[in-house]
Amino acid sequence: MNNIYIDDVGEGYPLVLIHGFLGSSEMWCNQKDFFSKFCRVISPALPGFGESSGAQSLDTINKMAQFVINIIDEKKINKFNLIGHSMGGMIVQEITKIVGERVNKLICFATGSIGEIPGRFETIDETRKRLKEEGAAVSFSRVPKKWFVKGDQDKNYFLCVNAVQNVSVESADNALKAMKNWTGIENLKNIKNETLIIWGDKDTAYNFEQVETLNKNIINSRLEIFKDCSHNVHLEEPRKFNDLIKGFINQTSTKF
Repeated sequence: MNNIYIDDVGEGYPLVLIHGFLGSSEMWCNQKDFFSKFCRVISPALPGFGESSGAQSLDTINKMAQFVINIIDEKKINKFNLIGHSMGGMIVQEITKIVGERVNKLICFATGSIGEIPGRFETIDETRKRLKEEGAAVSFSRVPKKWFVKGDQDKNYFLCVNAVQNVSVESADNALKAMKNWTGIENLKNIKNETLIIWGDKDTAYNFEQVETLNKNIINSRLEIFKDCSHNVHLEEPRKFNDLIKGFINQTSTKF
């Protein structure tokens, strides 16, 4: 776990937060502040990203899932609630595939069931090509703008800037490759956990078909759509996002 950053704040039932491509632990700051008042909130920065940018990055979603499971095991946590954003949503699906009985409630946020994301603002291959041709600085200023309705004018855009400060081309490319080569669609029917799916209706990374596929195939799921939000709902509408999650994790389990 050299050069790995893991934020662990608050007390209570564990809530594990997994960020997405070019993300960081800090990008969950609004959630950590809110949920740590009544939960134990664990939010690692994935190897090669954010506060863990000095660590060797991983090149498959399965390896990233195992990385998170190892953290949870080291902390001797058995059951936990689990949120994954974007690429992190793929990781939490993979975690649930591996240790599903330990996941109390699952939140799949701005994500889908296939890594080669149909309808994305550009193909994964195009992002990889431009990353290698244009370099990290150009790519990292170009892609995150698409995650907000207000682009780089959003008040929380600075968190994206902070997250990519020391991320290498190799780390970014490994993550893109990991996403492209991953598919979880066949496993959706095996997810029995109570699941909340969250999507912003202006998301250009994952279209409605992607989240609807999750909702139709995960037996015990419901979909909540945020109007006039893009890919980073947790930063665009943090209060509404947090209240929704709090209600979901606190309610008595029922079949939707």
